[in-house]
Amino acid sequence: MNHAAHSQLAEAFVKAQLLQQQGQLEAARVLYQEILQVQPDHVDALNAMGVLAGQSKDLQQAIHYFDRAIALAPNNSGVHCNRGLALRQLNRPAAALESLDRAVALDPQSVIAHYSRAETYRELGRPEEAIAGYDAAIAINPAFLQAAFRRGFLLQQMGRPQDAVASYKEVIKLNPDHFDAHANMAVSLFALGRPGEALANCDRGIALKPDQAAMHSFRGDLLRAMERPEEAAISYERAIALNPDDADVHCDRGGVLLLLEQVECIPCFDRAIELKPDFSRAYFYRANAHHYLQRFDSATRDYKAVATLAPDYELLPGARLLNSLQVCDWSDFDALVAEVCAGIEAGKRVAHPFIVMALTDSARLQHKVARDWVHHAYPANDSLGAIAPRGRHGKLKIGYFSSDFREHPLGRLLVELIEIHDRSRFEIIAFSFGRKTGDDLEQRLMRAFDKFIDVREQSSLQTAALARELEIDIAVDLTGHTLGNRARIFALRAAPVQVNYLGYLGTTGADYMDYIVADHTVVTPESELHFSEKVIYMPGSHEVNGRDRVVADETFTRDELDLPPAGVVFCCFNASYKILPAMFACWMRILKAVPESTLLLYARHETTESNLRTFAARHGIDPQRLIFGARLELPEYLARYRTTDLFLDTFPYTGGTTVSDALWVGLPVVTMTGDSFVSRTAASLLKAIGAPELVTSTPAEYEQLAIDLASNPQRLAQIRKKIEDNRLTTSLFDTTRFARNLEAAFTAIHERHQGGLPPDHFRF
Repeated sequence: MNHAAHSQLAEAFVKAQLLQQQGQLEAARVLYQEILQVQPDHVDALNAMGVLAGQSKDLQQAIHYFDRAIALAPNNSGVHCNRGLALRQLNRPAAALESLDRAVALDPQSVIAHYSRAETYRELGRPEEAIAGYDAAIAINPAFLQAAFRRGFLLQQMGRPQDAVASYKEVIKLNPDHFDAHANMAVSLFALGRPGEALANCDRGIALKPDQAAMHSFRGDLLRAMERPEEAAISYERAIALNPDDADVHCDRGGVLLLLEQVECIPCFDRAIELKPDFSRAYFYRANAHHYLQRFDSATRDYKAVATLAPDYELLPGARLLNSLQVCDWSDFDALVAEVCAGIEAGKRVAHPFIVMALTDSARLQHKVARDWVHHAYPANDSLGAIAPRGRHGKLKIGYFSSDFREHPLGRLLVELIEIHDRSRFEIIAFSFGRKTGDDLEQRLMRAFDKFIDVREQSSLQTAALARELEIDIAVDLTGHTLGNRARIFALRAAPVQVNYLGYLGTTGADYMDYIVADHTVVTPESELHFSEKVIYMPGSHEVNGRDRVVADETFTRDELDLPPAGVVFCCFNASYKILPAMFACWMRILKAVPESTLLLYARHETTESNLRTFAARHGIDPQRLIFGARLELPEYLARYRTTDLFLDTFPYTGGTTVSDALWVGLPVVTMTGDSFVSRTAASLLKAIGAPELVTSTPAEYEQLAIDLASNPQRLAQIRKKIEDNRLTTSLFDTTRFARNLEAAFTAIHERHQGGLPPDHFRF
């Protein structure tokens, strides 16, 4: 070929390339074909025709052209690379890898060959080799943004979020407006437990693309994890506005509204289920919402739906049981309890620790479920690092943390203790994360503390940091695993010494809780091993009780309480979920053995009354012998006890505040002890007031004692008088003595920590 012809072919080839780049593929094809008619061995034209065929999705034809080019120029790295790309598109990664290996061998500086080989390794499920390929491409061209992004994305998929973040940072350095890098970096940071940093990237992504519903939804997830539910709800609302048909986002919005105790959560779950009729999570959340709103029948229907759709749904067995117990529906009770216990033994998440306390008195099982729960939900978090050693300061700073500094059983038990703490030696600070009610007890508690800090709007991280900043010496958790708890505060280590007390009658299962306040009745030497905390053994009872319970002057007549004119009146005002079939059967045998006796109960739901009366009839007891008392204000509630003769305690979840209320007005209480803390609480109160003869250890003993007392008015009157006489002379209602003992314990455990010693059991 002469020079002029060669020059014409070169010009034609350049023109064809330009047309191809402009997207004029047919015109480019015509020119390439003309070139090949003149010069069939034109390698570049064959390669270009292969690329063009690939662009037209004719991949087999592309391979044909690449093979012709390679036959003519076997050492052309670019052609081998292009052949590998075509084979990848044909979903033949192994063959593609052969071509790409050859391309890299021929030209180790080929960025595209290294990158394409990395992509192929990824497709073949060989991630480490893929990472090496991306690294090689980036080493040759540090500005290769796509390689850096793909590297980060693969590392994220490999479960290496820290390395993924490093890659995404490089991408953002190259292009600060790279939406996908910001979005994926936010996901990786969240996986690393750094939601605050993730939120910054999420917000940047939203600023770049505000119409991405998924980003607003993810922002809601972040805010929920950061314990900012109000803001999370807003983000979910924005996501829904952009994509109204996303069932998951409707469900997530409902979830945060449920946390905020807003009834508007129900329509969210309704819409989620409307969009996705088999949405088990939405049914479960809606069931929980109905339960919280005391719509127990509706909750039952939703829990049943979950059981049908997803029989192994986490926490379902325990939630169903608790809901049924609220209305004393004992259908399949034994089978469900067995399922819960077997699930706990197997390490499954079948029930919340609080629920298990009402189902079994096994201290070992309660410890296991609490320990497993903490491991999953509230593991120790070192985000704030270790607390630096502190010098001794004047007063010991005690922080009490609770959601119940208001009209609540815990608030009533606690208030006098807070008021009489020795301010010459202690500074007493409240960290309140419960809703404000404005009631009288809340106002009294706010005045009682030296500082009352409302941390509802602060995250657990911020609250723990604040406690550290204030140099709290001992942090007292008054909630444990009860509703409204903020266990993450303690997982972050709010103070050098952390104590579990009063609100949760059992072990938290958390190694970061150093002590539990108990006594020699609720915890025995044999049960110590079932507590993650070391035990502070208080003299008398662990339960603080004030002397300021006001009893109304009113004396209720039997007629006013709907009681018959004669006969022994048994009573129990424990919550209905504490009434289990075995104990109810025992009560019915007692009623049968004590003619004309009645049982006065408290039920918040008409279904509860109906079910209990039905079960009474099945036991051969006239349902009308069960009387249900109305809800009364505290002074009148206490006065009502005077019209009753004997309090019958529940088991295994025995009475706490209700029992101390009964004892305050002199009413004898028959209780039974088991293995767990909560099954021995009432016994602790009875022993502290000097009435151990009312404590039994078997159902037969319990039943016989109640019958004997009811049948022997003189003996019952003697015990009643003893309780009345002992009320102000024994330790149970001696708040000052309790405060001084608790302060001595606090001082001792603080000194132990200051001395560099680990927590240990403390006995008076």
